[in-house]
Amino acid sequence: MGTKSSKVRGRMERTLVSNLDAMLGSRGIDAEVERRWSRPLIRVRNPEQVGAAAAAAADTFGVVSARPAVTCEPTRERLLDVLTSLTAEHEPEESFAVRVSRAGPKDAHDFGSRELERVGGGVVENRTGASVDLDNPDVTYHVEAREGEAFVSTAERAGPGGLPLGTQGTAVALVSGGIDSPVAAWEVMKRGCVVAPVYVDLGDFGGPDHEARAVSTMRRLADFAPGFDVRPRVVSAGGLVSELAEEVGATRMLSLRRMMLRIGEAVAREIDAHAVVTGESLGQKSSQTGPNFAVTDAVTSLPVYRPLLTRDKPDIVAQARKIGTYDDSTLPVGCERVAPSRPETNAALEDVVDAEPEKLLRRAEKAARAARIVDID
Repeated sequence: MGTKSSKVRGRMERTLVSNLDAMLGSRGIDAEVERRWSRPLIRVRNPEQVGAAAAAAADTFGVVSARPAVTCEPTRERLLDVLTSLTAEHEPEESFAVRVSRAGPKDAHDFGSRELERVGGGVVENRTGASVDLDNPDVTYHVEAREGEAFVSTAERAGPGGLPLGTQGTAVALVSGGIDSPVAAWEVMKRGCVVAPVYVDLGDFGGPDHEARAVSTMRRLADFAPGFDVRPRVVSAGGLVSELAEEVGATRMLSLRRMMLRIGEAVAREIDAHAVVTGESLGQKSSQTGPNFAVTDAVTSLPVYRPLLTRDKPDIVAQARKIGTYDDSTLPVGCERVAPSRPETNAALEDVVDAEPEKLLRRAEKAARAARIVDID
């Protein structure tokens, strides 16, 4: 957000504060979120919830990092007292550094930044017997002194970064119950885009277990979006898929993808979304070659976002584990059972269209209009 104009940054910061408040509330944390110094400040009323508040903040899109901190008066004496108290859990073998930053009028503090780093470092060293490492310390004592208040911390939790959710509109996310699509949805959420998940029921080629897996991964993604409606829509397309399997040969998977994209577009038009998101990765499957993307994308006038386009499968799997969607998405997805034995990897659009069942896309749009919304509370 730091690269945005002051007007845009202010709007995004207000959204971030609202999202943080919702995230804290969803986890039962009693806290107040303030917008201070171009970043949010969370004041937790129950000291025992400080760690939980930091974890909640670190799960909020737009947050780069979160530090649970002790607050005190910004005086040399009080800051040294706090540094002393924070050494209680410092192990002697852990190296450390003290980093001090100050903001405000020149006479706001009775110390200089380098001075407090030196004196504070001496306090930590004397109390713990630990060694100083200014390049790669095991523990960093962060001191941030403002006019009227100071914050001291020794821990920092990495957040997802990105942009606050809700600042980049809404996109339909096609989800299959596999590993890739939930990660793709998470990635566009990280960039501030609310997702409207759509699961296409493949009938005999899918089944209730596949739908349950897809819904379960969306339930996990909803944990990152309290206050937003991310309930999945289920579109029944079993009849269309069976027809594709019976009538279309080498280009079958491309027609299946075109059908899904047209369903996604139809839902997007209905809810005023601006794009369709897929979990496709360039070259990962026969339908995901560069030429085949051109064929499938021709079916929609909306942008198709592919956040995983250049990602390798091991990286995607690792991220699925990290964000908590992996365990619910390891069942083989139904579309793999639709694939022909010798799929086309370099298709021409006219050949794909000629092979498709009559009015396939119009029937896909009709199926989208009959979608049912699944409650995930």
